[in-house]
Amino acid sequence: MRFDAAVLRSYESPFAVEEVILNAGPAEGEILVRIAGCGMCRTDLAVRHSAGRSPLPAVLGHEGAGVVVETGGPDTGLSIGDHVVLGFDSCGHCRTCMGAAPAYCDSFASLNLFGGRTEHAARFRDAAGGELAPRWFGQSSFAEYAMVPARNAVRVDPSLPLELLGPLGCGFLTGAGAVVNSFGVGPGDTLAVFGTGAVGLAAVMAATAAGAVTVAVDRFPERLALAEWFGAIPLRAGSAGLADRIQVRTDGGAQYALDTTGSAPLINDALRALRPTGHLGLVARLRAALPLEPGALDRGRRISHICEGDAVPRLLIPRLTGLWQAGRFPFDQLIRKYPLVDINEAERDCDAGRVVKPVLVP
Repeated sequence: MRFDAAVLRSYESPFAVEEVILNAGPAEGEILVRIAGCGMCRTDLAVRHSAGRSPLPAVLGHEGAGVVVETGGPDTGLSIGDHVVLGFDSCGHCRTCMGAAPAYCDSFASLNLFGGRTEHAARFRDAAGGELAPRWFGQSSFAEYAMVPARNAVRVDPSLPLELLGPLGCGFLTGAGAVVNSFGVGPGDTLAVFGTGAVGLAAVMAATAAGAVTVAVDRFPERLALAEWFGAIPLRAGSAGLADRIQVRTDGGAQYALDTTGSAPLINDALRALRPTGHLGLVARLRAALPLEPGALDRGRRISHICEGDAVPRLLIPRLTGLWQAGRFPFDQLIRKYPLVDINEAERDCDAGRVVKPVLVP
């Protein structure tokens, strides 16, 4: 089978939309999906800074949504014509997977980032016969088609705008999942969100839907305006007395804080803004040591890393689409669509902050 995909051939080069070859149909437990749209996530772009750990050349993309066009065997639980959102890969049988925590799969890094399923490489080649890396996050969905494990696909209502749903599989899942799963935010709770990109704004929307009082912190006025429109109190990052101002706005301190920036000064601001027993969650990967101020974790405060919103995608994605249908999680307001051939323009706009969530449409 031949189709177009965006191939990244080196860490410095632009994406090249070219013909690729999939030389086998779905194996048992797999499905072939015609991609309707795929979000561009910061993790896709971080491959350029991965110090050679993610194998290239590769087709990236891990926020895909599309239609099932072929299934591998009768036990996939899906049928041809089903509309699906694609999630991250996991082994399905380690202790954390069996404990309903697939984002902490023992093989998560290998399967999603570093080409753990090497048996897939021989099935995926460029038009000249050159081998492409095994599928990225179980998807490689910057393409017209993707071959994925059926357990990573979540069936959705066919009346939904399928081309917009892909980011529910990662970026929006992460922000919203941190609020509803990691924190369990409810009515009257207080939350401070640091960084209002796709993950942070998804957290703001989920917290507003839950009835929480939310403060959003960013340095870009246009992002803060979006956060305010979604129901948050906007505060400028770097402003004097930021933690004290958050404590005033949250009546003595936030019970929860979510940092999406990886910035050590903002992380310390977040800890200072917490009330006793408060919980700070980090979703960005730290690239340097994190010095904590004395007393930062006193009085029951704690800090943890959150991966993929602690989500079981088959549970959370339908919840989010239901909230969208009710007008309470308007994630579509964050999306700008680009043709797949304009993937490099989408990357530039994403890097420059001109768009919150690019979605590539084959």
